[in-house]
Amino acid sequence: MGQRLVDKQGQQSQRMVIFGAIFLLMTLLILYSSNSGNDIYSPFRNSYHHIVKSTDLKKWAGKEGYVAVYGNKSMTLHCHECALVTSSSHILGSGVGDEIDRTECVIRMNDAPTSGFEQDVGNRSTVRVVAHSSVFRVVRRPSEFLNKTPDMVVVFWGPPTKIGKDAKGTLFRLIQRVSMTFSNLSSFTIAPSKMRKFDSLFQRETGRDREKSRSWLSTGWFTMVIAIEICDNIHVYGMVPPNHCSRRPQPKKMPYHYYKPRGPDECVTYLQNEKGRRGNHHRFITEKQVFARWAKLYNITFSHPKW
Repeated sequence: MGQRLVDKQGQQSQRMVIFGAIFLLMTLLILYSSNSGNDIYSPFRNSYHHIVKSTDLKKWAGKEGYVAVYGNKSMTLHCHECALVTSSSHILGSGVGDEIDRTECVIRMNDAPTSGFEQDVGNRSTVRVVAHSSVFRVVRRPSEFLNKTPDMVVVFWGPPTKIGKDAKGTLFRLIQRVSMTFSNLSSFTIAPSKMRKFDSLFQRETGRDREKSRSWLSTGWFTMVIAIEICDNIHVYGMVPPNHCSRRPQPKKMPYHYYKPRGPDECVTYLQNEKGRRGNHHRFITEKQVFARWAKLYNITFSHPKW
């Protein structure tokens, strides 16, 4: 009888230890989830003690970083005035299409169309910066994206394994075929060495290693840097400031892309990516914090909205 009592007390003690451990583990998980959910990804918070070391992008720029897809062309474009037209729906209703078209050079991104939106976004394109993930959508509509403007420059960016000359996939061959078909195009890919420089630039400007922080650079990041390289003055249309989505009261819901009215909400997209820890995410808000600093150094102005 006494032995049974001892065994029973031992089992109860084991259960108490197990329950205690489970309770402690659940408490820690709840606290961690709470802190992670409220922590906006921001390398400029004082807790990181990161001293920003701005890079002189005019010296950082290197024409050798652009590889001609076809022919012996080189990246020699230089513009005094540039209009960088974003894909944001904030530009809808602006009526600045004619103003954009009057600008010396017009820079666009990915598969953002002009047809049907000319009043707000204009019609001319001098440079189009295209991510590897958008190549198929762009080449499917050559009359819209590739053969609409004389002497157009297209810069394709992406991992060398996808768009490099030695890539095993079909993307580079597709880009090459398109470049051979349209004589008005000067097509370039970003060299692997320059892609690494873009990663280093992100770390230098934010204090975060791109790969370790699971960050994907956006087409906006590449486009802004390219614009700074080739333009003396840049007017950005449709880009919101870094604090836009954290304002109170909350801003009106706006589609992420002006040409996809039923697409995801812009701020929801920004915040989900900024807070994301699992998987890879664009850090749109972080990038805009960098752009705000660059604006003071490289003659960059913003409108629709103005900031």
